[in-house]
Amino acid sequence: MLTMKITLFQTDIIWGDPDRNIVAADRLFDAAPSSDLYVLPEMWSTGFMTNCHVKPQDKALEWMKSKAQSHRAAVCGSLAMPLDSGKNANRLFFAKPDGTVDFYDKRHLFSYGKEDLFFSKGNRRVIVEYGGIRFLLTTCYDLRFPVWARCRKDYDAMICVANWPDSRQNVWDTLLRARAIENQCYVIGCNRTGNDPSCHYEGHSALIDFYGKAIAESKSDTEHVLTAEIDIDQLNHFRKKFPALEDMDSFTLDIG
Repeated sequence: MLTMKITLFQTDIIWGDPDRNIVAADRLFDAAPSSDLYVLPEMWSTGFMTNCHVKPQDKALEWMKSKAQSHRAAVCGSLAMPLDSGKNANRLFFAKPDGTVDFYDKRHLFSYGKEDLFFSKGNRRVIVEYGGIRFLLTTCYDLRFPVWARCRKDYDAMICVANWPDSRQNVWDTLLRARAIENQCYVIGCNRTGNDPSCHYEGHSALIDFYGKAIAESKSDTEHVLTAEIDIDQLNHFRKKFPALEDMDSFTLDIG
């Protein structure tokens, strides 16, 4: 049996204050059950700061790596990282307990929020294998683009970290389920709560199964720790019984 216990941290991010956000995340870790994978929201150390040149988030990244090693689990979350070009990357890190780190730079930048003016989009579709399970890494606005997220029988679960505001809450709830159904996969959606200078966030973090049903979801609009287990044997059984992925359209993705 191949299963994995996953914990989502639906945090109330303190605007532009990495030190306090690290302390808050530490507190959540102390209260969380033992898991194989811990997931934090998009830009969990600063909030969705898109209209400025952020400071290096090396301390936050080192904290993620330290937690992965001390808890013998993977830790996943997005940080805004300065680039040599003068712009930033919205970089989703996947820190493993052996000290290695994989990362994905957000492909679809939220131009409505001016993210494209200060950030550079990624050009790699990243799948991380951990504990025998293949994870597609995505960030927030990526959820709206099904071609980018299309499963080509190359992943089992999609991770989407977000700062998704309450004004479009129904879209978040719907798209998490849509991506799970069309790709016959688990979807792990970790959103923030609280407020920043522009938006209010209600969370609705969730772990969705391949039927589009919530295994676990947060109905709270406050800080929340959510834990559930995914079962890859059940997923493979469903894919074999209902092989919709065998009938998918072939295509070549231009990611230049």
